[in-house]
Amino acid sequence: MTPRLREWLEALGEAFWLRPALVVAGCVLLGEAAVLAERVGATPDWLPESWLYAGGASGARELLSAVASSSIGVAGTTFSITVAALTLASGQMGPRLLRNFVRDAGNQLALGVFLGAFAYSLVVLRAVRSADEGLFVPAFGVTGALLLALLCVGTLVWFVHHIASGINVETVIELVHEDLSAAVSRLTLDRPDPAAPPGGPPCGAVPVVCRKSGYLRALDDGALADWAAEQGATVVLLVRPGDYIQPGSPVAEVSPAAQEGAAEEAVAGALSLGPRQAATQDLEFAVRQLVEVAVRALSPGVNDPFTAIMVLDRLGAALCEVAPRHLQGDAVLRDGRAVLRRRRIIDYDGLCDAMFHMIRQNAVGSPAVLIHLLQTLARAATVETRPERRAALRRHADLALEAGRGGTGDPATLAALEARHRDVRTVVA
Repeated sequence: MTPRLREWLEALGEAFWLRPALVVAGCVLLGEAAVLAERVGATPDWLPESWLYAGGASGARELLSAVASSSIGVAGTTFSITVAALTLASGQMGPRLLRNFVRDAGNQLALGVFLGAFAYSLVVLRAVRSADEGLFVPAFGVTGALLLALLCVGTLVWFVHHIASGINVETVIELVHEDLSAAVSRLTLDRPDPAAPPGGPPCGAVPVVCRKSGYLRALDDGALADWAAEQGATVVLLVRPGDYIQPGSPVAEVSPAAQEGAAEEAVAGALSLGPRQAATQDLEFAVRQLVEVAVRALSPGVNDPFTAIMVLDRLGAALCEVAPRHLQGDAVLRDGRAVLRRRRIIDYDGLCDAMFHMIRQNAVGSPAVLIHLLQTLARAATVETRPERRAALRRHADLALEAGRGGTGDPATLAALEARHRDVRTVVA
């Protein structure tokens, strides 16, 4: 799957209207099919007659009107509950996490069931005819409306439970951690990328600018490397997914200079920009979401170190998942030649910085979080075997110890910090 297609599918998942629209369309077709089956006498014969609606036209109209009015009313209530949940989550855990609530399939399908019951009832209602109009009562369709009404009752009960558990901070942290684990599996490699041959890019490179602005959501570097190989050019990327691109700013360099005009078109075709960051190719996207929850929990107005500790547990688990895998290299080869070079890549040091810098800076007054940070680094170091990565963990342990020394004067707390720091140092050594 190409990065652009993956980014498009992710954008569809964030469209709150898509699943409800599909459910409503399906219910409209189901209503038409029920009426048509009644007209041609093709109703299922395996249904007991006692299960089917046996009343007259006026009763059918009243029943269908009741189902339609109640279902659209509950749909409004569902929407109000969803907005209230989004407001609460935005204030407590950060506006960036609204994406997870909007793309939640359960919320979308619940709204779709209520709207679908409304649309189905209207479709069947318009087919009901009284005696003076040519008697026609679609008993099978009316029975279907009654079943949909019962389904709406069950959906409402489930939806209230789903929303109540969905705004729980433990649930939100676990969902974001699942996204981070999926990103680690998707964006890291089983084997390291082939090493680029010695020597840098040719001299005389010409900058390629981007005429648009927005966050770089996806980058089709494979297609860009194929173009460079066909043209005999070398492209040096200056940006990476997650960066905000200013209009007119250079995003790449291409050599030889004769390729400048075609290069701008090729680079523009490989970039996918949007108003928000996306997890399509940005490994740090879910990391930033988790860190935001921890930073808000450590703010003076909230002062919830337990939430920050839970975030550290998930970040430590992510480091353990990264340990046996390899991050993306800085070059793409074609026929043994580095046709695409990445000036900025996500490396292990940068990943650790994204995980721990802001949490450590905001946890100066919370020794319990710093102690748990050191414990998390020690656990990650026991799984990690590469010396350069262990050095990055040791660096963050040193920073956490210095932050603790500057933020507390309690001898017992300092002794606990130093003991955890010695654990990290012992594992690394």
